[in-house]
Amino acid sequence: MKFERSECPITNVLDILGDKWTLLVIRDLVLGKRRYQEFMSSPERIASNILADRLKRLEAGGLVTRQTYQGNPARYEYLLTKKGKGLEPVLEAIIVWGQKHYPGTKRFPRVEHR
Repeated sequence: MKFERSECPITNVLDILGDKWTLLVIRDLVLGKRRYQEFMSSPERIASNILADRLKRLEAGGLVTRQTYQGNPARYEYLLTKKGKGLEPVLEAIIVWGQKHYPGTKRFPRVEHR
């Protein structure tokens, strides 16, 4: 395998997850959000162009798959792959650490789909 910057696993993870927004998109996917407008409704107010870019990067990185749920006009939903689901314990560890060191923070609820 050819590495972009180095063989360090942290470097390679940061190459895909190391910006202000990507882990928040992953968080929303773990919580059950699947559709573009669901991501846009998150309280952090990600810009539409940034969201589109992050979803494309996550798909290219094999963490997310995109499926059509409406044909005309084409609309998509996004789902975590097995690789993407592997980040759930990482997010859980971040939540535990964050709640310990930032009192008053809270977990967001899961999204229920019909």
